[in-house]
Order: sequence, then structure tokens, then C-alpha cells
Amino acid sequence: MTNLVLSECGIRPLPRFYTTPRSNFISNTNNKPIFNLRQSPSSSYNTASRLNSRDCRLTRNWALNVSTTPFTTPKIESPLEEEHDEAQRFDPGAPPPFNLADIRAAIPKHCWVKNPWKSMSYVVRDVAIVFALAAGAAYLNNWIVWPLYWLAQGTMFWALFVLGHDCGHGSFSNDQRLNSVVGHLLHSSILVPYHGWRISHRTHHQNHGHVENDESWHPMNEKIYKSLDKPTRFFRFTLPLVMLAYPFYLWARSPGKKGSHYHPDSDLFLPKERKDVLTSTACWTAMAALLVCLNFVMGPMQMLKLYAIPYWINVMWLDFVTYLHHHGHEDKLPWYRGKEWSYLRGGLTTLDRDYGVINNIHHDIGTHVIHHLFPQIPHYHLVEATEAAKPVLGKYYREPDKSGPLPLHLLGILAKSIQEDHYVSDEGDVVYYKADPNLYGEIKVRAD
Repeated sequence: MTNLVLSECGIRPLPRFYTTPRSNFISNTNNKPIFNLRQSPSSSYNTASRLNSRDCRLTRNWALNVSTTPFTTPKIESPLEEEHDEAQRFDPGAPPPFNLADIRAAIPKHCWVKNPWKSMSYVVRDVAIVFALAAGAAYLNNWIVWPLYWLAQGTMFWALFVLGHDCGHGSFSNDQRLNSVVGHLLHSSILVPYHGWRISHRTHHQNHGHVENDESWHPMNEKIYKSLDKPTRFFRFTLPLVMLAYPFYLWARSPGKKGSHYHPDSDLFLPKERKDVLTSTACWTAMAALLVCLNFVMGPMQMLKLYAIPYWINVMWLDFVTYLHHHGHEDKLPWYRGKEWSYLRGGLTTLDRDYGVINNIHHDIGTHVIHHLFPQIPHYHLVEATEAAKPVLGKYYREPDKSGPLPLHLLGILAKSIQEDHYVSDEGDVVYYKADPNLYGEIKVRAD
């Protein structure tokens, strides 16, 4: 029988000077090839060329480079398979391989610069649009125009809130007095207590992603959830009612927490913040009194059309946007407790959203990840800062779905999340939302 051996050019007869297999050949007890055909993508073409060459030439020690055991072809994984496996292995709750300083270093220095004149230009623009819309609707006074006015004006009220929100973060300007004056004017005009909200929102940013310490749209644990009465559960997890929650939150906070944004002795505030809270509550009261006076001057129906309905549209925008920045991703995101929580890991569970033409109107608040990590960055630099940070964030940044002119695609995401994100476990330092299958009766819950 002719002895055959596998060479680089195929199966060939064993040379005459090796009439029988040598006993001192390399053993392979595991039945694995002792050479590797897996090549990097950059060298795959050259390897194939060498193997298929017509004038393949043997090296002097070719017989010593093969095994006498049967040859098994190794599995060669494609780059797509490797990427798929890597995606399956990604754990959003695992500590990231970078730190906050790495992200900060990637963001251009000019993105941190606050320009008060540019910030004020947005205030002037938005206030002018608000008054122009009100004057136009009042002049036309047509029931075809009113619904369009409500949607447009409610959206502009929400834009005013976002500018006041920048004042609260100090990203409006470096002058805290200017921030306070503009913030009070903007927020009081839409019945928000500026300092009361500013302080609680600061608490939200400092504890984002923490089950117990977060302040905005944070999860209830199972014990608190089951202690709620049925009307409260129905209100909090039924559309569109849940999108009207903000004024009630200002008065009484969320289930499991006590206090009010209007009361200086609330658990939300430190004793040194008492004066600030009283100032904001006084401004809120003055605005409420002004609205009452306007009711007598213009009539309740006119005030309902000009102010009240746009106000509630603004509330819906606020709840809609803030909820979706922390909920509704196709893969459930973690919430943390104890030693597992950190400022960075909590901030990385926030989500960017695309709102189409609304992005510019509400001052790019949809670029929320970088805003949460670095709230000092002005809104007009958030998009650029986000693009610069993406290479560092990697898979911890979840690219938002592209929107059409209007963000109608987010309505389905909102509805799905409201049906599925009800509570988290009472125990565990890394937890995920669970659904109550009995809340609406028979509902379909996504398998975990």
C-alpha cells in the first residue's frame, strides 16, 4: 500500500526516504490539527492564493509539518458570526471598560463653553413664537385653527421648560443670577416651581439608575407596587393617563416617597435651601393668581383655549420625553442598588431618542446620554459631544431609531413599555423591570 501524506499542495505519496511513518513524529492524542488554517481577514486572500497555486513548491521540511493522525478541517467563523456572538455576549449591566474621564477627554473643549448671548437668543425666539401663536389663534378664533394651535403652543411651552431646565443645570450661562432670573420667568410661566424642581432634578441626575435613590421615573420595588390601590395602579400604567402625571408628582412625588416641591420642609430639600424653595413657590403662586385674573378679563373659555389646553399638551410632552429617556429599549436595561451602582453605570442606562423636526424645537433634549453624564454642556453642543463620545461608549451607547418628520414611531415603544415595565425585585443589586400579568387581565408579556 502506498503511504499518503497531506501537504500544502494536497495529498501526495510519502517520499521514498520515508517508507513508513516515523515513530518520533509529533503526537496528536486529542485528534486536533497541529497547524491552524484560520487566518485573519487581511491574510485570507494570500493564504487561498498559496494553496491554489499551480506551481506550489514544497519546503524542505514539509513532511515534518503534518501529523500522522487523521486530519479534521477546523471550523472557520465568518466576521459576521463573530460579531453576532460578541453581541450575544454583551451584558449591559456589566461595568464598562472605560471611565468618565475617558468620555470627557473625547469631547471637544469648545463643547463645554457656555454662551449666554446664544442661550438668550433661544429664549427670545421661543417667547416670540409663543406670543405670536396666541395672538394669531385669538384673532382667527376658528375651530379649525384651535386644535393646530393647541399642539403647536403646547410644544412651545415644553420648549420653554427645556430652556428653564438648562438654567437649573447651570448650562445656560456661568452667571447663576442670570440662570435664576430666566429660570424663574420661564418655569413660572408654565406653573413649575423653579428651585423646587431644580433641586429634585439635581437629585435625579446624581442618582440616575438607582432603584431607591433616583427621583424621576424610577422603578417601584415589588413590595411598594403591590401596596398600591387599584386606582393608583390604573392611573400610573394606563395611557394616556400616565402622561398627565407631572403636576401630581410636583405636589406629592412618586409612590414610596414623601414631600412636595412647593414645601420648604420637604425631604427633598436641605435647610439651607428653604429660602430658594419659598421664592419659587411665591413665583408660582403669582403666576396662578395672574391666570385667575385673566379668567375674569378674557373669560374662562378663552383662557381654556389659549392657556389650559396647551399647558396639558406641554405636560404630556414632558412626561413622554422624560419617560422614554429611561424606558422602552428593545433589550431591558438594568437598574442598580448598593455597590453595583455608580454614577457612570447609572448614566449609561439612559437612552437617546430622535424626535424628527421636534429635535430643534425642544433644543435637542433627545441627546440624553451625554446630557445625563455631563449636564453642564449647553444644549447647542450636545449633538457634537455625543458624536465625539460614541467611539468610547461603544455598545453602551444605543443608537436611537431614526424618526420621520414627527416622532410617531415612539408611540408604539411607549405603549409597549407601559405594559411591561411595572416593578423590580425587592432584592438584588442589578435588577430589571418585570410585568404584572394581571394588571390589565390577559396581556402578552415579552419573554425574558
